Amino acid sequence: MNEFFKYGEKVDGYDVRVLNEREARAGAGILFAFGLLSLTNSVMLGHLIFTKVFISFFTLDFLIRVINPSYSPSLLMGRFFVQNQIPEYVGADQKRFAWSIGLALALPMFYLLVIHFQPNPIKVLICIICLLLLIAESAFSICLGCKIYNLIKKEKATNCPGGVCEIRKKEKIQTFNIAQKIITVLVFVFATSSLYLYMAKVENKTFLMKRVSQMMMSDQERQAIEDAEFDKAAEAFEDDDEDFQ
Repeated sequence: MNEFFKYGEKVDGYDVRVLNEREARAGAGILFAFGLLSLTNSVMLGHLIFTKVFISFFTLDFLIRVINPSYSPSLLMGRFFVQNQIPEYVGADQKRFAWSIGLALALPMFYLLVIHFQPNPIKVLICIICLLLLIAESAFSICLGCKIYNLIKKEKATNCPGGVCEIRKKEKIQTFNIAQKIITVLVFVFATSSLYLYMAKVENKTFLMKRVSQMMMSDQERQAIEDAEFDKAAEAFEDDDEDFQ
């Protein structure tokens, strides 16, 4: 029983208890895929059942991760896919701290979406934050929670994902020349502007997305929409009045 509450695994050659970063990244990728489907179904299509099931699973999964990650469903799924790969060991304490942040985000989402449903843009923002954290971990091996851990803890974390805790000089293959920098910046600008135009300009089919879209518009754009709706209502009133006469 005592072993159950010991967080992480004891591995020869490591001074701290560790976890396998490969299965953590795989688990994050699995959650990201289902989370993106969940967000798309609820925001774009207005289907909520998928979202409620996913948020319930997400909350339970992160609760288990904080208690004992050896029994986390998503991490076990990740282990299945990477079981033949050489483990990449990372410190367990900072991962637990990072997953505690995930649990802190999941609990209000569980209440607002599953227990007491309240449609508002704040929930969408929290979902997007969760997805960004998951994609950062799965695609880029960036543990933002681990970075926060190092900022607030006196004892700095060791054995971080990608070896970022260890001070070292970048290799040539990790640096950018001028052309590469320009290409990278242009891609980020294009992706950001495209996302904005999609959210603000494309017609939305659900109340929540219409609300989010309006929040992203300028005052002039919102005023133009209100004026158009007023003119349309006035025309409809005049037509009804003529029919009545």
